Amino acid sequence: MKNILFILAFVLTISWMVYSKRGVINSQNAPKAIGPYSQAILADNTLYLSGQIALDPKSGELKNGSIKEEVEQIMKNHLEILKEANMDYSNIVKASVFLKNIEDFKEFNEIYGLYFPENPPARETVEVSRLPKNANIEISFIAVK
Repeated sequence: MKNILFILAFVLTISWMVYSKRGVINSQNAPKAIGPYSQAILADNTLYLSGQIALDPKSGELKNGSIKEEVEQIMKNHLEILKEANMDYSNIVKASVFLKNIEDFKEFNEIYGLYFPENPPARETVEVSRLPKNANIEISFIAVK
């Protein structure tokens, strides 16, 4: 009986390890993390993408000529991370947007909307007092395969 229980426990443990995948997703084509976090974590079929500001992946410098330019860079960065997990914008189900100035909401929406022409993800957009490197916007996503 003890052997059967041991075998059953072993099989369940292996099954859990196989079916409950968790891994770090990093893209060399997106900016490196500027703190102790990963670009994204894949847990089972859900990808949690960390917030991105408009960092140029090559230079590491913030691109902040305009809110539109920042949104475009952020979306490019996220796409590179999504590709690393074999996903794209159609997999995104949730977005969190942090704006330094809520007056930029209209311009942000103009660019953001281009990436989600149909069935956009759920989203909240909030104004915050400050962002890393004094960026004007930060966006994070959750995507599902």
